Amino acid sequence: MNRVSTSSSTGQLQNLPPGMVIGPDGKPCKICTAFRNWKPRTSAASIAVLAAGRPQSDHEPDTRPAYCPPDVEQLGRATWTFLHTTAAYYPERPTPNQRANMLNLLHSLPILYPCSHCASHLGETMKTNPPDVSGRIALSRWLCERHNEVNESLGKKIFDCTKTDERWKDGPPDGSCD
Repeated sequence: MNRVSTSSSTGQLQNLPPGMVIGPDGKPCKICTAFRNWKPRTSAASIAVLAAGRPQSDHEPDTRPAYCPPDVEQLGRATWTFLHTTAAYYPERPTPNQRANMLNLLHSLPILYPCSHCASHLGETMKTNPPDVSGRIALSRWLCERHNEVNESLGKKIFDCTKTDERWKDGPPDGSCD
């Protein structure tokens, strides 16, 4: 992650707040940065928020207002939910066409994913750990392991990969999700 940026108007380096990520265009990347790492805007931005009829105090400082574009955390949660759920419903014995389509989906992420840092990391990970699309259980395990690698790097709790069906398909055995 790049935490120093060059000002386009002056060519001088600017210090960035902790957690701020610079995108491939050299500017702060909203989709690559957690909302809590964005510092409050100038008074002009505050005026714009008020002019739009949105009160400034209706959310916690670390909570992304609903009207804002997604940040890296919201995008990540949505992406992992989509991928894990897709794997949970992937066939146990996929046809060659289903395998090819799943590989196309997975290989498109490092190219199309909006957070360039996340996309690059996934692309590198897929080179050393190619996706296993041989069946539902193998794909779910592969995704869970990749997700756990990300969680570990972020200091988050590791998920028990034996519980992927419970989490993403069937729900807990107590029926609380039925």
